[in-house]
Amino acid sequence: MKLKHIAILLLAVVAFALTAQAQEKKEIVKTGYNFGPLPAVAFDADKGFQLGALLNIYDFGDGSTYPNPRQQWYFEASFFTKGSQLYTISYDNKFSIPGTRFSTTLTVANDKAMDFYGFNGYESYYDFDKVQAGKDGESYLYTPKYRINRLAALFKGDFIGNIWQNKFFWEAGYHLSYFDIGAINRSKINKNKEESEIFPDSEPTLYEQYREWGIISDEEADGGWNSTVRLGLLYDTRDKEGAPSRGLWAEAHMTLAPKWLGTSSPYYKYSATLRHYVPLVSRDVLTFAYRLNYQGAIGKSAPYYVLPYITTMGQSYDRDGMGGFRTIRGLMRDRVQGLDMASYNVELRWRFVSFALWNQNIALGLNLFSDGTMVTKDYDMSFQRTLADYASAEDYARSKSAYDEYISRGESADAPHITVGAGFRFIMNQNFIVCLEYGKPVGKLRKQDGNGAFYINTGYLF
Repeated sequence: MKLKHIAILLLAVVAFALTAQAQEKKEIVKTGYNFGPLPAVAFDADKGFQLGALLNIYDFGDGSTYPNPRQQWYFEASFFTKGSQLYTISYDNKFSIPGTRFSTTLTVANDKAMDFYGFNGYESYYDFDKVQAGKDGESYLYTPKYRINRLAALFKGDFIGNIWQNKFFWEAGYHLSYFDIGAINRSKINKNKEESEIFPDSEPTLYEQYREWGIISDEEADGGWNSTVRLGLLYDTRDKEGAPSRGLWAEAHMTLAPKWLGTSSPYYKYSATLRHYVPLVSRDVLTFAYRLNYQGAIGKSAPYYVLPYITTMGQSYDRDGMGGFRTIRGLMRDRVQGLDMASYNVELRWRFVSFALWNQNIALGLNLFSDGTMVTKDYDMSFQRTLADYASAEDYARSKSAYDEYISRGESADAPHITVGAGFRFIMNQNFIVCLEYGKPVGKLRKQDGNGAFYINTGYLF
């Protein structure tokens, strides 16, 4: 969908809302169970069409906690026409354990064409011209160069308990994940493509080159188990959780993944996040919101397959980043990976109409945003092989020459990756939120970050 088509759609929605017969009235206090089903439909050139469904279930009980539910469930099942699947089950409960919140999630993502652009942001060169030439039909499709085959299964159980006045909390949780990673299946990637578009066997993917050069070690290359304990502190003064308009939401936590806990490649990480919601016009009409995040590894290494994940606790769960709807909108998924990363998100949120319809609280909103990120501590990308690793001196020289050329094309250090964009929100009962958003990279290196992206998803980014 082109940007002008999105703009026309948004204008039509605004015009409809402003001329609707429904009158704004006092918020209806919801009770009992409320359901929010939604189809999941998208398209990716290498994965194909996404077809699936998601379902939110909210339990408001007697309404005394509204707009925050007592407990909630989230289910999603999505299938891609070229073989990838995504399954998610999530549950959040605030009342079964007195004074303690419990959240658990199980996610299985079998991705036959997972994005992989290397490490350290702009230090890893992305050949935009070849990718574009492939899309324009001038040569074979080059996007498989930046794809891997990845199965990721993630489970978590988090507990959050009150320390002071239901504003200051402790956090503790156990997170278990398994990764099975390999090179793309060329037969699936090339399925139904014309002869001139087929990604050739003679062209190595970036993942295959990183393995050949030793940037990705043989011990970690195929993935492994990730068994961790997370401990943290949380400060939360939001007026409501689903669509806050005032308050602070700050947390800091440690991720401990020692060998004795069952982790294949032990590591230790930390993360700190500040979210702030400032009401500019009361009654949720206009809100300024921002999020600042810093996360890093203790020491000089961490398994490469955990680098894409932004670590979270509580109701939310780990998702790929930096890049995509949940992290940096408009940036290619997983474009920025490093041992330490900093990021920001800034939004201006405008609810231009609120009304009651069919005994539901409905609001429509628009938002403008800017997101950004950069690597602040590099992952080791030095050439790790020796002559003994190759069959001949000629093979060693060829491999080292290809590595030197690749490194020379990238930047000497990462720099901020900045995107800007806008979006539309349909909000029902302050929690079930459907969004349409478009983001696009800006700056002199914007081609290194892709052409931008359009999203249909649920919720606010933060």
